Amino acid sequence: MVGTPIGETYAEIAARHGRAEATVRNRWARHPEWPAPIGKRGKQLLFDPAAVDQVIHEHIERPPATLEPRRLYTAKEIEALTGVTAATIRAERSKGHWPPADDTSSRAHRWYGATITTALAGRRAYRRADD
Repeated sequence: MVGTPIGETYAEIAARHGRAEATVRNRWARHPEWPAPIGKRGKQLLFDPAAVDQVIHEHIERPPATLEPRRLYTAKEIEALTGVTAATIRAERSKGHWPPADDTSSRAHRWYGATITTALAGRRAYRRADD
């Protein structure tokens, strides 16, 4: 095909990053820094792989939290260190998506750093600009 730019479709970006195509199309691509399409392959938009990787690295990947594995953290401390709000932790606990607290001896439940690191391993980093 003459004149077709070399690029990646949403499906190819998703496959390369191990995410669902819907996640790339409906979440990542709505980020204000997402690159403009460089062309089309049939009906599919094409994006520059290097520009996509840069946006993912700078805005979507969650940097690892530096937590001491044996220290106990409250939800407010987790929020300050990781960006996951205390309200999100409460909501996810009620749905069974957040691990039970390691220490419930006081009013504020606390988790070990190792527990938090494990819970955060599969979470995405991208938050909307209005958050």
